[in-house]
Parts: sequence; structure tokens; C-alpha cells
Amino acid sequence: MAREELLDVPAVELTRWLREGRAGTGEVCEAVIARITARDPHIRAFALFDPDLVRRRYAERDLEHRLGRAHGPLFGLPVGVKDIFDTRDMPTAYGSPIYEGHRPQRDAAVVERLRAAGAVVVGKTVTTEFAVLTPAETRNPLDPSRTPGGSSSGSAAAVAAGLVPLAVGSQTNGSVIRPASFCGVYGFKPSHGAISRRGMFAQSFLLDHVGTFARSLGDLALLSEVLFGFDAEDAATRIEAAPGLSAALAADPPYRPRLAFVPGPGWARAEESVHEGFREIAEALGEALVTVELPEADEVFVRAHRTIWLPDLAHHLRREFERHRDLISPGLSAMIEEGRGVHAVDYHAAVEVRGRLRAILDEVLRDFDAILTPSALGEAPGIETTGDPVCCTLWTLAGVPALNLPLLQGENGLPIGVQLVGAFGEDARLFRIARWLERTLTEE
Repeated sequence: MAREELLDVPAVELTRWLREGRAGTGEVCEAVIARITARDPHIRAFALFDPDLVRRRYAERDLEHRLGRAHGPLFGLPVGVKDIFDTRDMPTAYGSPIYEGHRPQRDAAVVERLRAAGAVVVGKTVTTEFAVLTPAETRNPLDPSRTPGGSSSGSAAAVAAGLVPLAVGSQTNGSVIRPASFCGVYGFKPSHGAISRRGMFAQSFLLDHVGTFARSLGDLALLSEVLFGFDAEDAATRIEAAPGLSAALAADPPYRPRLAFVPGPGWARAEESVHEGFREIAEALGEALVTVELPEADEVFVRAHRTIWLPDLAHHLRREFERHRDLISPGLSAMIEEGRGVHAVDYHAAVEVRGRLRAILDEVLRDFDAILTPSALGEAPGIETTGDPVCCTLWTLAGVPALNLPLLQGENGLPIGVQLVGAFGEDARLFRIARWLERTLTEE
């Protein structure tokens, strides 16, 4: 196998090869540097990539291996991290010129966990401005005239282009699931509070989630379960048993799962290829898929999400807005202004709607094993936008786990994702059902 082809090996297998000595950390290091150097100028997935730093980090892993020290579950794996997560050895700019050259003093919680698990953070992936909606420079590797989605633009594109097998992003509306759909990779937004957000740029305590990208469910589980866990510095995290995502993938469901098809907001505006794809899925699953209408209009929940999101965003960006308004895009400035105008009584009413949605989904998922719904309205649109996140809004508001499965294709041959949504806290079960669904549909 040629050195650079190591990056095409599944991450689960590659880390095992590295632990067993079948591949060298130096080989992986040079493969990553060669591929990013060759491909990224056309994709622009990385906001920061320093080959010398990558070589030093891999030299540390090589020394650990030669000294016989214990290897973590991600030993030697290259990972891209969205540039809203603090890194002590690399600048973190949050996608804004305001923070150009900013040097955090401490790693974010997810970066600490990645390093402790033996991974090598090879660079910071591009984010939209403060992880909101203004398009960044990254291009979709499948069609450079189209967006990779946002705000985790670089993370999704880096995995899709084979620059790294794994990447970390975030989602406050649709910033993991949507770019995963547009780029044709697997994306995971876990239950709210499953992964610590300490050291991540904050938009909203109630809506912010850490998310992950990979090229397979197995690789996605390997990365994600390392990041799960309690952190006293993030009040949303919980003390509870590890989820066992990889173990869940290895086990078949004890019975044939039943899925609820919830069209969700935006269904009427979705491309015909989305409608056709879900008709084919319904035919393949037969009685295992039942259409379910939520008891309240989707617009109620979409409005509640915005009523929580924008005031929280305005709060977290208040200093930047007051001191550097000229360095903030017009679109983001308008969102901040709107957020400043939301009344407290409306904000708290929206929080009540959030709780009501969680209760509704709990009720639905007593009768069904998961919800099936689109990840996006269609194929990736042009680079003037990051796409509409509306297909993700309800599930982010409720804080329930969601997966993007790249199972459909649009009329231009570009990917369209299928979103699988689970009950709050049942992330491992969601992975098991996802494996069943993937096998069922690909065997048909």
C-alpha cells in the first residue's frame, strides 16, 4: 500500500495497525501532510495547518509507541478540529478577523480528550463567522461550485476529501447534520450535554452541541465515544455510564425496529429527489415505517428556536459587537440586533416550548425506535449560502441525538442525507438502529 493510501483505511482499522506496528506513525504523519498540501488549496478546509507542528506531535506518538506506553483508542489518528475550539498550540480565530492570531491558554475539553486518547490534532478546520451563517471560503469537495454547508464547513469537507478520517464540529441549528449531508459523510449530533463544550465558542447554553464527522458509522462511533463524559465546567454534562457506541454497532436489534417518518419543517420545499428518495425508503421498509404528525405546528418550534438562539448569540457577542462592529458581517450584525430586541417574557415562553417538544418526542419514541426525516432540503446549493438548516431545527431545539446517513442521491449525482433521530440519552441505541437501517436499505 502506498503511504498516502493509509488515509483511505477506516480509522478503526488504521489505529489498530498503528498499535500493532503494521503501520508507522511517521508514515501516517507524512501521508497527512502530503495529502493536505496537495488537495487543500482547492478545497480550503483548513484555517490553520502547520506541517512542522504535525511532525512534532507525531514524533511524540512515535516515542510513546517505542517506549511501550499504553495506547489510547485513537492512537495515531489524524483529526481536524473546528476553529471554534480552543487549542493551546495553535491560534483559534472563531472564523472572525477580530480574533486573528488569538492564542488560547488552554485546550478545549474535546481537544484534551482527543490528545488523551492518542489522536493527533493536525489542524483547525474552517468555520463560518462565529459558527453562524455567513459563508466561509471552503468549497464542497464533490463540486467546488457548491457549498459544503456550515457552520462546520471545513470539518465536513476535510473528511469528504480524505484529508483526515475524523473531524470535530458543532451544531446550534444544523451545523453538523447539514454539511454532512451536502458532503456525503456521516455526521453525529449527540444528546445535549453528552460532550463538554468547555473551551468552545458559545452561542447558546440550551442549543450548542459538539458534533463529529467520519466516513463510516464505525469510525463515527470510535471518535464520538471518546468525547463523551462529565465535565464540572459544563453544567449541561451528566455523570452517567459511558454510552458504548461501538459496542452498540456490533449488536443486532432484539426485534425489527419501527421508525416514525416525521416530514418536519421544510418538507414542502424539499427537492423532488428528497421526496422520491423517501418514497423508496418507505417502500423498502414497508410496515416498519409509519408517518407521524406532531401535535403542534412545526413553525411553533422553529420560532421558539430562533427566540432562544438570537438573544443568546447577542449576549455572547456583546463585547465584539460593541467594540468591533465594523469587523462583523452585515448578516450577523442584523441577527445580533434582532436578538437584542427579544423580550424576556418571549424568551422564557420559548424555553417552555423547548420542554414541550422534548415531551412530545418522548411520547413518539415510546411507540417507535427512532424518527426518520430529511437531513437537508436537497443537494448542496451554491457557494453564496451554507444552505437552509430547517431540517435540523426541531431536533437541535429538543436536544435529542441525530445522525446523518449518506443514503440518497440527487438529480445531479450529489449526496442527500437521511437523518435518524433518537430519544434523549439513547445515543447508543440510535447507532444500533442506524446500522440496521443502513444494512436493510443497502441490501434491498
